[in-house]
Amino acid sequence: MSRPPFPAFDGFIETAFERRFQSVLRSAWQRRSWHVIVTEPGSGKTMGITDLVRATGLPSGTLAGRSYPVLAITAPKNDPKEGALGSHIRGCWSERKYRLMEPLVRFGVECLIIDDAHDLSMPHLTFLKELTDLGSLPPYEHPLGLCLVTAGRGSAMPLKEVFDQPETMWLQFRRRLDRLYPFCRIAGHTQEEVREILAALETVYRETFPQLNLRQWSGAIHTWLTNPVLDPTSSGRVVMDYVMKLVTTALEWSYAAGGTEVRAETLQAAAELLTLRRDAIRLIDGTGPTIEVREPGPEPESATQAEPAVEPAPNPPRRERRKKHSEEPAQGGEMHVPVPSPDESGARSVPSDGRSPTKPKRKRRAQNSKLKQDAVEESDPPLAT
Repeated sequence: MSRPPFPAFDGFIETAFERRFQSVLRSAWQRRSWHVIVTEPGSGKTMGITDLVRATGLPSGTLAGRSYPVLAITAPKNDPKEGALGSHIRGCWSERKYRLMEPLVRFGVECLIIDDAHDLSMPHLTFLKELTDLGSLPPYEHPLGLCLVTAGRGSAMPLKEVFDQPETMWLQFRRRLDRLYPFCRIAGHTQEEVREILAALETVYRETFPQLNLRQWSGAIHTWLTNPVLDPTSSGRVVMDYVMKLVTTALEWSYAAGGTEVRAETLQAAAELLTLRRDAIRLIDGTGPTIEVREPGPEPESATQAEPAVEPAPNPPRRERRKKHSEEPAQGGEMHVPVPSPDESGARSVPSDGRSPTKPKRKRRAQNSKLKQDAVEESDPPLAT
């Protein structure tokens, strides 16, 4: 009986990064402050936002019996129009956008989180300022917190160049940012924090791997995942996505081998898959295993495809040899074609311009035999071959 598929875990783990990230989001919610937040790609910002929205939902609203003080949306992709932010609202956007504040107040929304805010266009940002300004005025008097969550690496801060423009609107937008933490960068995981993640994964996979002990490899895993390929800015921090890929791959290989523990060699092979073989192209064909696509080059001939050796043909008769020489050009650019004559034997040269030499008339067999016999008696040289 075959084993069931490997039960890969894809749920939420409250890591040190998630605690730092959610603390900024909660502060914006409680203080109704504005922040621009940047994280490394693959850190787990979307899962942290989803967990916060679920945790803050209160059973005291009209939408499915709950209110949502923290509302999260994803920035529209490849649609710079402001209506893309409210595309889920039915009716004409030019009329409904001014009524959007009503459902926000009715459902108790106190903080807006825009995920992937680096994709926001100028019209999107203009509409967000207009919406929040409308909520601060009567009759609503309902200020909103705003978190623009972006992805970036190194010292780059998305949207900062936009807010640094001298136009009045961007000066007003910049003034609304928090006075202490207007631009925030959430750091990744240290080696000790990676150890905490491994301890949580040991608990998750305890039923499948009773003897699993990942914490003993925390130092090696941190070293592998801070490779310059995965950490080009040399920050020394590890993102959650790489941790999960490495551990899940190693555990899946160990599960397929029937093991109850993961070995160091398996973890190292999974790390090499993320670093050394990160750009390897694999060919998927038929039902067999995948193979790496190598650079084109000479390939050794297979034994099954080798052609059988051909034995050399025996020397052809004299007449066949004469015919063969008449069809092959000499090195001097001329063809030497022997043409037998009724009274002598010799050779004459014919230019290699594609014209064929004049063929002698056919004689009777007896007359040809007599000529050959006379030639032998007179000791004439043999015909040129």
